[in-house]
Amino acid sequence: MAFFTRLNWQTDQDYLDCVQDLLDQEQVQSLADFVHHNYSNRLEHSLTVSYRAFCLARKFGLDKRATARAGLLHDLFFYQVWQKDQYGPKGHLYEHPRIALANAKKLTHLSDLEEDIILKHMWGATRDVPKYAESWLVTLMDKEAAMLEVSTGFYQASKGLSIRYGNALASLAVSFFISGPKFK
Repeated sequence: MAFFTRLNWQTDQDYLDCVQDLLDQEQVQSLADFVHHNYSNRLEHSLTVSYRAFCLARKFGLDKRATARAGLLHDLFFYQVWQKDQYGPKGHLYEHPRIALANAKKLTHLSDLEEDIILKHMWGATRDVPKYAESWLVTLMDKEAAMLEVSTGFYQASKGLSIRYGNALASLAVSFFISGPKFK
């Protein structure tokens, strides 16, 4: 997707200094094999979340290293989302941050901040309220990335339709993810 190539994380040495050891891990690279939000893969998604949150942490003088690393590892689970019923009694939205945290601990040492970021990135869908500003950044960038991935996917899928219906579908998808559904 063109959206992901515009981030320029590959040329940001400050960012790479924070995450390169993780990017070199086979487990992290394997995230490219998993579909995420139907229109991207989990590695692209994780890089988007990680780099956008890192840039904000750097701008606001927060812990950019912890933000980048935990952002990259926040969805470190190795199953397709449609298999989610096989992974825990409380469902995918609740369980996958816990699975990601356990997997991340196998890869690297995590600070309390990094653990909080990974565990609480699904706030809004769970009751796990982020404790730190960096956790909020990753949580918000996760939601933003998800909306962009899905709306971009809808837009690409709509290109096969007539211009009138394709644009209407894309517009509907974007308005749904920005303002939520309108039920009367």
